[in-house]
Amino acid sequence: MIRIYTQEPSSIIPFSFIGQFGRKIRIIQGGMWLLLSVPLWFAMSAIAPQNVQAYTARVDLGIESLKDENYETVLRRAEMVARAAAQRSFDQDILVTDVSIIVTVQSHGLIAPVLTLDVSRVEWKQRPDPQRWVTYFKTARSLLLFKTQTPLPDPAPDVPATVNQPTPKTP
Repeated sequence: MIRIYTQEPSSIIPFSFIGQFGRKIRIIQGGMWLLLSVPLWFAMSAIAPQNVQAYTARVDLGIESLKDENYETVLRRAEMVARAAAQRSFDQDILVTDVSIIVTVQSHGLIAPVLTLDVSRVEWKQRPDPQRWVTYFKTARSLLLFKTQTPLPDPAPDVPATVNQPTPKTP
């Protein structure tokens, strides 16, 4: 017949004097493992440091269109703002590996995203040109109520309604 003991192994020993030593030995072993593991952990950290945890910086920017400004000018300003934000994000934090920027424009009381810039630090160092990394939203022009660039015809010169006719002279 097999007996299963649910008590601690030190309590199996019938002599209480020996059981007290068993508990003390286990406490000492646990303390030794703890004292050895801490310096070992420091040594491992010094030899093989932990990996750097990089992340993506996400920036949402908003600009307002100026009075009598066309859509192409708004896009150029949005590109300049996105370029400055990307450079600032990489300069401020060395752990940033990727930047994701969304530029929205407010025009006539309406707001719509016009472009997004997604670029990694390596790509930005090789070519810091926002037009290379920008994705434009095609429907932004119509959502912001910008008209397409069509040349306006010259208005017809004002023609007076009545034309002065020479009056015949009577002798």
